[in-house]
Amino acid sequence: MRYLSGAPFVLILHASLCVPTHLSAATIQVVSQDHAVLATVATWKSAKAEHVYGLPDMKPNKKGTLTLSGDALTFTGKSGNTSIQRSAVTAVSAGNQRVEIWGIGGRLLRMTIPDGGGVAAAAVMHHRVDMLTVEFTDSSGGYHAAVFLLPAKEADRALESFVLTPVPPRKLSDTVCRNAPIEPKSVLVSAPNWDQAEVPAAYRALVYEHLIDRIQSTKEVAHVYRGGEDNGQGACPQYKVHLSIATFKEGSSVKRAALGPAGMFVGTTQMKFDVTFTDSSGRLNTSEQITATMRGESESTNVADHVAKSIAKHYATVLKNADKSNSAKNTVNPAS
Repeated sequence: MRYLSGAPFVLILHASLCVPTHLSAATIQVVSQDHAVLATVATWKSAKAEHVYGLPDMKPNKKGTLTLSGDALTFTGKSGNTSIQRSAVTAVSAGNQRVEIWGIGGRLLRMTIPDGGGVAAAAVMHHRVDMLTVEFTDSSGGYHAAVFLLPAKEADRALESFVLTPVPPRKLSDTVCRNAPIEPKSVLVSAPNWDQAEVPAAYRALVYEHLIDRIQSTKEVAHVYRGGEDNGQGACPQYKVHLSIATFKEGSSVKRAALGPAGMFVGTTQMKFDVTFTDSSGRLNTSEQITATMRGESESTNVADHVAKSIAKHYATVLKNADKSNSAKNTVNPAS
């Protein structure tokens, strides 16, 4: 009796799957709403969307329906729905990534396939999903970004619909602090500087949103201001966190899969940031370099949260040292 070897078995099992070409960061499409060509109103809908991160009042990794109308972009899940007003959207980006159909189980299966069959299996055990990144502002002018996973090619259709949907006029503002009272224990996380490396929109969005949430959960932080946010009370944040990308290297899950066990050590996603912490008094001005390396099925999310966690930890240390320094000065020079 003859048995099918591992590679033919997997190839037959997945014969109906196609493997599209992977797009690099350089090929990611972006539609800026300031330059959109306005035409007739269009409606777009994806019934198989997944909210990855960033949408207010919606938990991460929830599946549902994403709908674009002339008034809003709405995500509807089992627990409810959340909308972004069309006038608040500032940019939309589409890119794609490959994900492994069977996840960890698929990797273990390939390791057991003899005669190099795991390499052939890797070619058919991945499928493409689209990533849609939506950048927008809230009612206070604060910058936000949300990332969604969509079936292949649907993000491109979403971009076309955004271009065809009229954009109501909007007013953009930035926070300006001059001779204003300082809000204790508040921090401004300004928009990162991405000029030194070409980083996909989804990574940029996830780094910023994870950083906001991580710092907000830090002890002794009363309020986190977003870039562009105005609280309407004329107060200024006590601290400021600014990060600038130094290097970025996007990993490849397909390359790692094709190399089997050895692939766990290559094709990883790497990010390096220069981070600066300052305060309103001008006495605090310290810089750190944060590096993150990540591999796995959800690299963009994992590496973003790893960066955010590291920065938040450094920020907590900076605050602690600043408090000690201020206490020491007050002890040496007590108020008269």
